[in-house]
Amino acid sequence: MASASECEPKTPLVSAEDKEEAEKLKERANQLFKDQHYEEAVNVYSECINKDPNNAVYFANRSISYLRTECFGYALSDASSAIKCNKSYVKGYYRRAAAYMSLGKFKLALKDFEYVSKLLPNNDSAKSKYIECNKIVKQMDFARAIAGDKQKSIADTLNLDAMTIEDKYDGPVLENEKVTLEFIKDLMETYKNQKKLHRKYAYKILLDIKSYFETQPSLVHVTIPDKNKFTVCGDIHGQFYDLMNIFELNGLPSPTNPYLFNGDFVDRGSFSVECIFTLFSFKLLLPDHFFMSRGNHESSTMNQMYGFEGEVKAKYTEQMADLFTEVYNWLPLAHCLNSKVLVMHGGLFSEDNITLKDIAAIDRNKQPPAEGIMCELLWSDPQPENGRAPSKRGVGCQFGPDVTERFLKLNNLQYVIRSHEVKSKGYEVAHNGKCITVFSAPKYCDTMDNQGAFITMNGADMIPNFTSYDAVEHPDVRPMAYANALLRLMC
Repeated sequence: MASASECEPKTPLVSAEDKEEAEKLKERANQLFKDQHYEEAVNVYSECINKDPNNAVYFANRSISYLRTECFGYALSDASSAIKCNKSYVKGYYRRAAAYMSLGKFKLALKDFEYVSKLLPNNDSAKSKYIECNKIVKQMDFARAIAGDKQKSIADTLNLDAMTIEDKYDGPVLENEKVTLEFIKDLMETYKNQKKLHRKYAYKILLDIKSYFETQPSLVHVTIPDKNKFTVCGDIHGQFYDLMNIFELNGLPSPTNPYLFNGDFVDRGSFSVECIFTLFSFKLLLPDHFFMSRGNHESSTMNQMYGFEGEVKAKYTEQMADLFTEVYNWLPLAHCLNSKVLVMHGGLFSEDNITLKDIAAIDRNKQPPAEGIMCELLWSDPQPENGRAPSKRGVGCQFGPDVTERFLKLNNLQYVIRSHEVKSKGYEVAHNGKCITVFSAPKYCDTMDNQGAFITMNGADMIPNFTSYDAVEHPDVRPMAYANALLRLMC
């Protein structure tokens, strides 16, 4: 995919021939965008910009294509370039606001909305977007203010004994307040039939999983016996029915069929509640044979924007949404398999000399910071070129094969596995086989033409084997159904 470039304030005059050619390219790029081929659209919009770097429309169109591929940093750069080309081009401000919102920079987004509302004082759409963004900023300021006054966590204030199980409830039941395999099987069938787990059991699972994760280190070491199979899955993103397909293809988790799910369990897909309670239940049942890493979407800002918070509020309560945030803060950040393979959601670091001990020493009980090794574990991406570059997402960094090689040598590792990025076959092997991406949400958001995949290996040789699969049918509930309404309008 082409990288973002800025519109130079002083550019050579563009010939009529180049302008005409750029417009033809734009029509082709627009069709690619409509057909949801976003990466191809980016490349063709880049050709437009090469032909005519003075046209704000090309930058704005490439910006929204980058938004669809989650390259928020590039999207922000292109939106700013559109504004440099034409300071009165409203769509440039809208695109920049969307990029800021995607990065959780709501106050900067509000400034753009405010400017547009001044440019278009009689435009109801501009006014409503400003009002909605202002509400978000005020809500977040209020939440931060009251957070400083809280003496107890949500977990400490819950009284499960006061929650009654209604006679009409016919869903899964915890046995002696414990998760059993029978409970999980009943839970999955309940979810397949679009029914709910009772809130008392849901809260109980969250309290138990929080207590468990509090005892775990930031870096978990996993031993895989020589003859045992081990499975690593990438992003699930609320695609419950595809999660069920993984278990259909690869078997249910068990002591002889262990799994690691590598972050981004929720958001975007509209069955995130179903995914997370299934995964947490397996973790409680099989604490030594089922593992979960934190992803960048296990955070309050992402959950507020991309749907999980809204989904929990719709299916349960706001209080439960807050409890999920407390639980996510305790998720481990990485796993080391047989002291040979490091698995993290995002990637490697902006500095050399980071060791496994440094990862293990991270104080993770917090929201992901905007920089540092915790941030980079959750947000970074590989690049084909040697060296490092600013992140296309605007958070973390991009790292090349030389960076990967030095990290592996320093820590005596064979390769790394990460997730975080859509891949056409659900996986990608890069950096001379030393950096593997696995992504397990096929037909991502019902808009991408990708397969999902999972990796299996055995303890004897740790050689990765890949299984790709297509998406399965799901109920007619669109992705992002619970996402922030303003973000849906902007993207």
